Amino acid sequence: MSNMILSQTAEYVWLLHRRRSRGNKKHEVGSCCTNLNNVDRATLGSLQAHPVVGKAGIRTPVALCDIDSILNYWEGRTRAGTDTAKAGCLRRDNADGQFSRSEHFSINAICLLISSRFLRQGAVIRGMRFCGLLLVLLGSLCAASAQAAAKPILIDCGCNSTITVNGRQWIGDSNPGENFTLSSSGIAASAVAAVGGEPVYGALYRTARIFNTSSSYNFTVLPGNYCIRFHFCPFSFDGFNVNESSFDVTANDLKLVSKFNAPGEIYWKNTRSNSNITSLVKEYLLGVSLNELKIEFVPESGSFAFVSAVEVIPILDRLFGETANRVGSNGLKVPWSLSDRGMETMYRLNVGGPEIGSGEDHGLWRKWDSDERFMFSVNAAYSISNTSNVSYASINDSSVAPILVYETARTMTDSQVVEKRFNVSWKFDVDPNFDYLIRLHFCELVYDKPNQRMFRVYINNKTAAENYDVFEQAGGKNKGYHEDYVDAISQKVDTLWLQLGPDSLTSASGTDALLSGVEIFKLSRSANLAHPPERINTVQGGLLDRKPKNKILWTAVGAGAGMTIAVLLLFAAFVRYRTHRKKPPPAKRSHVWRPLSLHGATGSSTNAWASRSPSNKIGSTASNRIERRFAIAEIRAATRNFDDALVIGTGGFGKVYKGEMDEGMTVAIKRANPQSEQGLKEFETEIEMLSKLRHRHLVSMIGYCDEQNEMILVYEYMANGTLRSHLFGSDLPPLTWKQRLHACIGAARGLHYLHTGAEGGIIHRDVKTTNILLDENFVAKMADFGLSKDGPAFDHTHVSTAVKGSFGYLDPEYFRRQQLTQKSDVYSFGVVLFEVLCARPVINPSLPREQINLAEWALHWQRRKSLERIMDPRLEGNYYSSESLNKFAGIAEKCLADEGKNRPTMGEVLWHLENVLQLHEAHVQKGDLNSSPTSQAIYADVSFSLPRIVEGEEEACTEPESIDGVVGESQG
Repeated sequence: MSNMILSQTAEYVWLLHRRRSRGNKKHEVGSCCTNLNNVDRATLGSLQAHPVVGKAGIRTPVALCDIDSILNYWEGRTRAGTDTAKAGCLRRDNADGQFSRSEHFSINAICLLISSRFLRQGAVIRGMRFCGLLLVLLGSLCAASAQAAAKPILIDCGCNSTITVNGRQWIGDSNPGENFTLSSSGIAASAVAAVGGEPVYGALYRTARIFNTSSSYNFTVLPGNYCIRFHFCPFSFDGFNVNESSFDVTANDLKLVSKFNAPGEIYWKNTRSNSNITSLVKEYLLGVSLNELKIEFVPESGSFAFVSAVEVIPILDRLFGETANRVGSNGLKVPWSLSDRGMETMYRLNVGGPEIGSGEDHGLWRKWDSDERFMFSVNAAYSISNTSNVSYASINDSSVAPILVYETARTMTDSQVVEKRFNVSWKFDVDPNFDYLIRLHFCELVYDKPNQRMFRVYINNKTAAENYDVFEQAGGKNKGYHEDYVDAISQKVDTLWLQLGPDSLTSASGTDALLSGVEIFKLSRSANLAHPPERINTVQGGLLDRKPKNKILWTAVGAGAGMTIAVLLLFAAFVRYRTHRKKPPPAKRSHVWRPLSLHGATGSSTNAWASRSPSNKIGSTASNRIERRFAIAEIRAATRNFDDALVIGTGGFGKVYKGEMDEGMTVAIKRANPQSEQGLKEFETEIEMLSKLRHRHLVSMIGYCDEQNEMILVYEYMANGTLRSHLFGSDLPPLTWKQRLHACIGAARGLHYLHTGAEGGIIHRDVKTTNILLDENFVAKMADFGLSKDGPAFDHTHVSTAVKGSFGYLDPEYFRRQQLTQKSDVYSFGVVLFEVLCARPVINPSLPREQINLAEWALHWQRRKSLERIMDPRLEGNYYSSESLNKFAGIAEKCLADEGKNRPTMGEVLWHLENVLQLHEAHVQKGDLNSSPTSQAIYADVSFSLPRIVEGEEEACTEPESIDGVVGESQG
């Protein structure tokens, strides 16, 4: 029977090739193999039948359809609408995604049979075309044959039967199969009630295996590469406190984890990613040189180990190559192999698309997360997709990722970011002192010619690739492929940055970058993949130091929010401590809020939200500044359980919701996103600043919530949102000239108080129109103090710090020298003044090069006395006086002086803005401004008088001296 199969295989290949050479339609090949339906299926084992495309009722074995796929690939054809076309490779469609033992084919026999078949038909093989096809076929069959008997082994730990979960059969380890044994039975645990975990694995997570002594699973396998997954779903074990579990796991002497505590790891991930997972899957990849794979669980003395499920899945050798690009080495390739180094999967992301479930990644059953929560600024890029005609660039790419990954991507076209080195960024928490393999997936979905989109790739601020053209690398449009990069993370670094931006040195027409997917793998060092001791201590300290509770895990996880109360109390003590010292010692800062060096990326990206002056009296310390502690139930009720429809802003910290409390008070609710270290740092800084600031032109905080591992701040709601929303980019009516002056004066008052009203002053560091908020009366207030910094001590001129802020507003002197001063805020405020006048984005990449940067473009026309050429046309006519306009523009120009010493102080800026308002009002009183009745009805201009700065509101402020030379010839 085996000879018959081989003969029919050879006949199929030959006839298919001959018919195609004669121009026959693809579906005609089905008639060549009708008799294959009569082949004894028992001989083929688990080999399934597959319909031949276009020929109803004609079925051929999968192996032969695979040959058809290889022909399609080799001859440059596609079979639209079929999985085979998308695979473009030898495909296994049986339940396990691999050949069974009975599917071994003799490669030599096939070669001889095909050759003899050609000779019998009298064919003359011209050139190397068919020889090449034959080599591809035989190479694929050889690769498959090497793993023919390697089938996945799926174990349901603690179970005594076989169950089907997610379309796969899992064997209970209470009755080990022929492929594995258990060195000691340990304890089988079963949940008496419903457990958490990923819903698709619900049935799998009802049991677990507990080991209180060293125990191992011993697998009989073929040599090759394997993917091992461990499932951990903690629940209440009789007689065991799951929070106290601590153990090591090794696989053939490769240490995978050390002092591992699953509840602690879950808690850590939830804290870092703002998620709410209740189970954990850890994935490893390694090479096995012998026929045995030993996975050993070793509990610490007095503790225990547990596991919910284990997967051992063979993977093709071609899934990982033998070399990778060394980051920062200008294209140098470095050798590496799974046979030498094991790997842990850290992240697997579908960039620009939704989550891809494990059931959609057939064969390897991998889960691909959405990339959005790992992006530093989601607004820096947007998603594109193409769900048709996408294929693999190479036959070797088909097993690397499902085609769904290549059907979506993120591109930064039209994003409002001008800095070419850090345009779109992803941030990942990693373990220090390891090497990492970063696999990037690409597929050009837009351009159909080379040199249309060229960009650079940066990994941890080092150049990984430049002049990168996806179309050229893939060989065309809609062709998916991948690139591998290796980089080392030092002992002091726990963050991996991936950044893409256009290559400004090329002539490509596309000024953006593109990415379809990301995978990050940690490579072993000295046969070790375990977390470093610092990480272990952090995890255990976060969960295990509490009094044990014999309840289901997740009531215990919620108790971790008590740490937040300690943070707030710490700030109260911190403020009091500052009265005795100028600077707080760094050691006083809580380890929960960890600082982040941003590698030059952009800073805060908050949008519209915030506050009116609260009705409650506010004191000067954190304890009485934040007077009300809200219950999480109140917060959820106010936001309809964090309904995205109520989101009014977002940023590195998380989201801001509009909410309504029971008493009818409308509030803005700021929910921290612990996944972003920068967001947490900003969140901490904002608490610190708002605990000691009080001013009518600064936002005010009225309460907080720290239940259930949440960090939430509550502000009173700002009815009219951001200043920017009234200038451009929305359907809101534009502000009148007088309203714009009032807004600028209010913001200047707030900044002047920051600079002078506290000891040493405070530098906002992120002044922009989205951080200037308007209440129901259009009174402006400064918001978002997440990047704020205490000013320099009296004997210093600046604060040395990493550059943070928003591109387009950044002080160039600060950017060059990394020396922050109050004049850095003055520069940013000058950009705001021009933005108010011109009503356009400060950075607009879609404009000609000279117009991209508003500050440069406005200065160009201001110095030529022709600024009205680019100002907001809605202000033309009778909406302003030329005298007030010239004075206003002169102030903005002085704020943008290249050197800080040549810029005015905020007090001087405020004084001159009030003078501009007086000039405008005097012009109105003379009757020179004939307001349109229509515009009066629409804009409801604000006409209250601005009081001078009074003692008690801005303690350190006095009216500035005359600065008649500050605006020079621009004075009206």
